[in-house]
Amino acid sequence: MKSSVPRNMTTVSVSLSDEMSAAVERLAEAGGYDTASEYICDLIRRDFDRQVLRAVLEDGRLSAQDEPMTARTLQSLRDRARLSARDHGGAKQ
Repeated sequence: MKSSVPRNMTTVSVSLSDEMSAAVERLAEAGGYDTASEYICDLIRRDFDRQVLRAVLEDGRLSAQDEPMTARTLQSLRDRARLSARDHGGAKQ
């Protein structure tokens, strides 16, 4: 079960085709979520995390360092992205 108790929630209605709704239900169940809502919330958190990682990578690209990308450098970028995502309401690690 991937559920966590949210601090505060707002209800948002989303219209989905029957096919998409069935797919969300199947994917939620297959992923171990208690509800489709939890699955969708996790998708949104993961999207936030990806956006943060892209921003960190872009910052690194723009810094124009002449250093080669090493495993250590990549891990440092991942760590920074996780911290930033956590600080901005993304997925909890």
